[in-house]
Amino acid sequence: MKINIYFPFTDGPFGGGNQFLKALRSYFRKLSVYEENPVNADIILFNSHHNIGKLVKLKKKYPEKIFIHRIDGPVFFIRKDNVFLDKLIYTFNDKIADASVFQSNWSKQKNLELGIKNKQFETIILNSPNPDIFNTKGKIRFDKNRKPKIIASSWAANMNKGFNTYQFLDENLNFSKYEMTFCGNSPVKFQNIKHIKPLQSKKLAEILKEHDIYITASKSDPCSNALIEAMHCGLPAIGLNDGGHPEIIGKGGLIFNNKNEIPGIINKIKIDYKKYTENINLPNMNETGNNYFNFINTVFQQKKETDKLNVLDIFKIDLQILRYKILRKIQKKKQI
Repeated sequence: MKINIYFPFTDGPFGGGNQFLKALRSYFRKLSVYEENPVNADIILFNSHHNIGKLVKLKKKYPEKIFIHRIDGPVFFIRKDNVFLDKLIYTFNDKIADASVFQSNWSKQKNLELGIKNKQFETIILNSPNPDIFNTKGKIRFDKNRKPKIIASSWAANMNKGFNTYQFLDENLNFSKYEMTFCGNSPVKFQNIKHIKPLQSKKLAEILKEHDIYITASKSDPCSNALIEAMHCGLPAIGLNDGGHPEIIGKGGLIFNNKNEIPGIINKIKIDYKKYTENINLPNMNETGNNYFNFINTVFQQKKETDKLNVLDIFKIDLQILRYKILRKIQKKKQI
């Protein structure tokens, strides 16, 4: 059984999906089950809405291949004008995908609420980072006698990534008691928070290990890769009570509902820092990769006959793709 991850990989700092799938690809390569050329693969693992047009063509040409869909979102909760993209993803999942992988229970439930259909083969698998990079080796020791060092990060400069909260902290956090860093792209110009531009993964891990507490205020984030990377570096986390944050953080940090709660939460973690670090409990890449491999293998072994492609279904998907492209062009023109 050979697996291809059909995704437009980008080197260097980029979004969470890109970073996770690179780590998963490395895991499959170590198992000697990865196939670089999708034409020679038995399994096509693809991500959300990326390359839907090309994937439809690939499915039409090779209907015997098994297509496994790593589902994101819902996109609607992040970009309100993109409900049609979710509908396109759901149609594609129903008609083309043989199996579905959700990144968190929250993501699965929200997608079901918006209309995605259950499939015979589906599972929930949390993300994991590259263990050679994101680990606790070299992390600075926490010292209650110095200022706690807080850090947030985001590749995307979307305000829904928590920037209203980070701006609030920039204006209201007592910087005589705390230090705070933001790493990534930001639409906000900080006055007190130290801003570091996006970094390569190795350098980002080094910066994370220089800090004590990670914070994320991103909204409707199904499975934040940035949060997971930080916690794998040994940082207890503070997260907005939304998306997949509560599932990821567990007892390895605390959740907030209102940004005014954050200073008090920082102090709670400071007081019981060791307890929170010891309670970080996330799957490593070996566990996550093994979960993907076992699920894929189960689908491969049980799905002896691939469902026949319906010409009308393919036409409907092609029509939806065209309609989506037209709508996006209209939206971009309105923004100009």
